[in-house]
Amino acid sequence: MSMAALPALREVSIQELLVSDLPSKRIHTDYDVERWKSTRGYRDYGLFLRRLNESVVGYTLPWIEPMSEATALMISTLDMLDRWIDEIPPLPTPQRFGNLAFRSWGRRLETEADTLLTSLLPAQLHPAIPYVVPYFLTSFGSFIRMDYGSGHEASFALLLLCLTLIRFFLPEPIYERELVLCVFVRYLRLCWRLQDVYNLEPAGSHGVWGLDDSHFLGYIFGSGQLRDQTEIPVSAVLRSPLPATNLYFMQIMRIHEVKHGPFHEHSSQLHSIAVGVASWAKVNSGLFKMYEAEVLGKRVVVQHLPLGGLLDWDTVVASHVPHSQEQATSSSSSHASLGGRTPTARHSSIVDPAANMASITPFPSHSTSVATRYSDPYPHHNRPDACGSIVPSRMPLGPTASTSLRPRSGPSHMGPPTTASTTTVTSDSAALSRRDHHDNGNEVGGKA
Repeated sequence: MSMAALPALREVSIQELLVSDLPSKRIHTDYDVERWKSTRGYRDYGLFLRRLNESVVGYTLPWIEPMSEATALMISTLDMLDRWIDEIPPLPTPQRFGNLAFRSWGRRLETEADTLLTSLLPAQLHPAIPYVVPYFLTSFGSFIRMDYGSGHEASFALLLLCLTLIRFFLPEPIYERELVLCVFVRYLRLCWRLQDVYNLEPAGSHGVWGLDDSHFLGYIFGSGQLRDQTEIPVSAVLRSPLPATNLYFMQIMRIHEVKHGPFHEHSSQLHSIAVGVASWAKVNSGLFKMYEAEVLGKRVVVQHLPLGGLLDWDTVVASHVPHSQEQATSSSSSHASLGGRTPTARHSSIVDPAANMASITPFPSHSTSVATRYSDPYPHHNRPDACGSIVPSRMPLGPTASTSLRPRSGPSHMGPPTTASTTTVTSDSAALSRRDHHDNGNEVGGKA
């Protein structure tokens, strides 16, 4: 999909904003996740990500063009946060994860957030500060748990969306390109330094079964940069070191900095994509689907996001929503089960993203309609997706768990042969058989 095919992002005036509720945590149950997917705020976020992705197709790093004033101010703000790390060094504490100095850094951010945003925004946008500061404060990690994950990354993307809705950033390709290649890159480097200096724990990491311990959007934007070219194959990511010419390569090299050992062992999802997906276009579309299923569709991730205000929670843009929490829960569990059982966290990231989206995107046809507070800013034929999904159904399928996103056995995909694992399974089965035979002969009230 080209940029021309995407609708423009709506504008929210200060007058309209001041009559809305302040952002707060609205997601507490799985039903709330489903409801969020039907709101205008969710659709705005999906459209925003699609526009950012399209704006960088064919462009490389580093970005050397002159930056707009808004972009330069945002980067200056991130530079100041980076300097705070030097002023608040880590404490000599023996914790395995999380240095207590990170809480001091966080307290300083909470104290000075309003001042920073006042310096960032022009005077006419100062009334919007209470509506954007919650996203600013949750963009760099949890100061209580001392961890960082894709939910915090999503908070920063939502911050950029909010600043675009009030037109601090303009929703035009040249400025959206700066948000990715300048602002987001600077944000990544700041977060990597926070993670390294304060030893932040990955929030909700799936370990070897996850795409990345902490980040996701860099892979989407990076695969978007590479999408329409054919000179660099997907498998090129296996030949490190990689040049920092796109966000996907930057993320891969970051993994090599923090993890050691064979790539196919500690990053099996990324390895499977590299050896099993034919084109960057399919990688890009597949990662969008995976992001919706594994980040935006997970209550444990999005329950911490502040919603409302600029991220409209009250306006429902889908035709129907589930009329009961039980209906949403039963629908979700029936699609997510593996062999009749609820999947563990280890398996949740390797379930087919397309199957996940099938369970979270459509809404039951017999549900009760919900009236909207405001008129729909997008004509029905020009919506990003009529059902609220961030990926139009006509997009290529991309990588799925049954092809490239599921770890495969054999030396060509996952390294060493699996003979040892087969032997282990056989021996375990034999041991289980012997135990069952022994138990049958020693039942209660019986004799061997």
